[in-house]
Amino acid sequence: MFEGLADRLQETFKKLRGHGKLTEDDVNEAMRDVRMALLEADVNFKVVKQFIKTVKERAVGQEVMENLTPAQLVVKIVNEELTTLLGGSQSKINIQPNPPTIIMMVGLQGAGKTTSAGKLALTLKKQGKSPLLVAGDIYRPAAITQLQVIGKQLNIPVFAMEQGTSPVTIAEESIKYASGHLNDVVIIDTAGRLQIDEKLMQELKDIKSTVNPHEILLVVDAMTGQEAVNVADAFNKDLSVDGLIMTKMDGDARGGAALSVKSVTGLNVKFIGIGEKLEPLAPFYPDRMASRILGMGDVLSLIEKAQATFDIEEAKKLEKKLRKDDFTLDDFLNQMQQVKKLGSFEDILGMIPGMGDVKKKLEGKDLDLDGKEMRQIEAIIKSMTPKERADISIINGSRRKRIAMGSGTRVQDVNRLLKQFGEMQKMMRKMKKMKMGKKGGFPGMGALKNLAGGMKLPFMR
Repeated sequence: MFEGLADRLQETFKKLRGHGKLTEDDVNEAMRDVRMALLEADVNFKVVKQFIKTVKERAVGQEVMENLTPAQLVVKIVNEELTTLLGGSQSKINIQPNPPTIIMMVGLQGAGKTTSAGKLALTLKKQGKSPLLVAGDIYRPAAITQLQVIGKQLNIPVFAMEQGTSPVTIAEESIKYASGHLNDVVIIDTAGRLQIDEKLMQELKDIKSTVNPHEILLVVDAMTGQEAVNVADAFNKDLSVDGLIMTKMDGDARGGAALSVKSVTGLNVKFIGIGEKLEPLAPFYPDRMASRILGMGDVLSLIEKAQATFDIEEAKKLEKKLRKDDFTLDDFLNQMQQVKKLGSFEDILGMIPGMGDVKKKLEGKDLDLDGKEMRQIEAIIKSMTPKERADISIINGSRRKRIAMGSGTRVQDVNRLLKQFGEMQKMMRKMKKMKMGKKGGFPGMGALKNLAGGMKLPFMR
């Protein structure tokens, strides 16, 4: 998301850095580029106009700091204003001290409301809550079944009633059920329509007045661009929405809806949905997103992702192995599989400050951590015997041929992997004293560094 905008803005500020001292003309030229970049990203034109005006007033004014160059000052101002445009600070779910917390999911049909209800339930479950999903969409064919399937996959209970029961009654009865079954969060999946109509809104108003939800979350499809902003505005006027879940953010590289919605509707994006896999929703951090757009990285998200992904017990085992010079191909494979959980290589680079140029150089090289190269490495290692993985020195010519045949690769590929692993073992010996786990680095980051650094992956040309 925001890929095109990020590229344009970073190019604009690269030009500014070449100036020792900025004139008003320099700022005006930069703002013209920024305006075009925002409009191309499908940001509302009124929002763009106000944004440019605010940045220019601050940039041309007297806000000069001793430790910043004029170009750095402009980037700082744009970063601050972009953060404000995206919502200022993270907006969280309003969890009640007296359960159950009632969350009502609303939105148009096709926005991903039912899947988002499941993802939200999983997000809250991982935070120690006991959510209940409520099948309140009685109109869309198989909507109730879809929610029940999601609930089963996530091991989260789903409340449903017999066919013909009104959505208002279903919502009301679900609260009673939750109170009797110790569910501290109730997530009501309501019906959507292909477009906003009076009947849809009246039904949602009736549910709202009956159960008095603590949160009304509107699910909007980022792919619809400014139409998503219009939908948010309409729902907010009728229901007083508390926040947005923006879905399909991975499908829209422009991101104009996320940049416009706060200014136009006053609503914050609380979560973003990426992909159709049943994974927790990603919290939306305006400051981190602004930093990533401007190529300043997002180290906090990378650290949080690593902490959630890497197994502390595995880290301790790995530390002991490193101290004993006992790092094997099995350990390497385990490390690689943990790093893969972080996501795509491109996404990780985007979180590291100053890696924008590296990211561009690697474009088109298919460096997904779950891509072809990684799968081939896994195939080679898994084609080895336990003894071979523990001690690569015993792998002679005939063994290499057998491993290549078993993994569907060439002997040269096996040779390359063994050579590079030998180099990695040498490097690991130098890292023996490095503490891992809670106080030190994260397991897997050493392997990640090698993938990103001087050691080329096997199969890369």
